[in-house]
Amino acid sequence: MAEKKSFLLRVDAHTLDQLKRWADDDLRSLNGQIEYLLKLKLKDAGRWKDPPVPEK
Repeated sequence: MAEKKSFLLRVDAHTLDQLKRWADDDLRSLNGQIEYLLKLKLKDAGRWKDPPVPEK
């Protein structure tokens, strides 16, 4: 699994509430939902590049 890095994200209360509801509907954690949406938008914009596969 890829290394996870943490960072602080400031979001207004209404947006956070809507994200929490959406995450619950999709049976994801809030963090998982935000990561999913970010990856989806990166792919939609053509900016996603798969991470390199580590050699064994």
